[in-house]
Amino acid sequence: MSADAPRRGHDSSRVYRLQLALGAAGLAASALVLAAAVSAVHIEPEAAHRLDVAGLALTYPAINAAAVLLLGLAALGAAVLVVTVRAAWRQLRAHRRLVRTLPVIGPVPGHPTVALIDVAAPLAFCAGWLRPRVYVSTEVLARLSESELRAVLAHEQHHEALRDPLRLAVSGVLCQALFFLPVVRLLHDRYADVAELTADAAALDAMDGAAAPLAAAMLAVATTGADEVVGISPARVDSLLGQPRAWRPPRLLLIAALATLGALVALAWRADGHASLHTSLNLPVVSSQPCVLVLALVPIVACLSGTLARRPAPTTAAGG
Repeated sequence: MSADAPRRGHDSSRVYRLQLALGAAGLAASALVLAAAVSAVHIEPEAAHRLDVAGLALTYPAINAAAVLLLGLAALGAAVLVVTVRAAWRQLRAHRRLVRTLPVIGPVPGHPTVALIDVAAPLAFCAGWLRPRVYVSTEVLARLSESELRAVLAHEQHHEALRDPLRLAVSGVLCQALFFLPVVRLLHDRYADVAELTADAAALDAMDGAAAPLAAAMLAVATTGADEVVGISPARVDSLLGQPRAWRPPRLLLIAALATLGALVALAWRADGHASLHTSLNLPVVSSQPCVLVLALVPIVACLSGTLARRPAPTTAAGG
């Protein structure tokens, strides 16, 4: 085993755990802020302000400055939670679409756990969350020698063992959810880089330290039809050459992120003690003048119905 492999594995786990802890703290702070705002709302119709407009009795909330601040913080917390659910759903949908549309034609000869896909492009990747699997295209088999294929499979099987697709999906969701903390994006990018370096180290171990098969495989897979090499990061090249790039955790950004989360919770806690928001769940127009509302909606519904009736029916596209 190469001397750098344990260090790289430890580095990748440390980066992922750091981002996961920071993400959990951010989601917890958002939920606490939102809960504090909800607890500050008092449903007391008699305490709400009233206003008469053209004979209609309207009401609006009675609110002070602390409640306004708390509601602003709650809006941020709600946005974080909504973006989290939305991003997770998109990740899940994209993952299912990818796995279901892969043209798997069977296992790779000599490697029953590796799926062979009928694709003309040189592809080798690991996909799947709870049960990840390695996929290799027929073009990869045509381009690589036996030793090069062993190096590529060792690289991808290391991703499979660590469930890197799931980790990267979770990391990507946290990047979108905690959009106001730049350090989360930096940790995500760092983990993506270190995951590749760790998998390269595992491939070198499988080849008894020989870097030539892995380097040749990287060039073969990354070379396009125009003889251009794409997709190989400089960090991977430096690592194969025995000159890994140094990386230091962004301490100032980490401190700023923790200070931001602490400030959000502290502001919500202080505002919660002085917030006053009294409102009514009743819609004033509906409760006091239902007939007026119904009469106002009739022409709107009629116009929408006429517009929809004139809209042409959608056509079904045929694939060629």
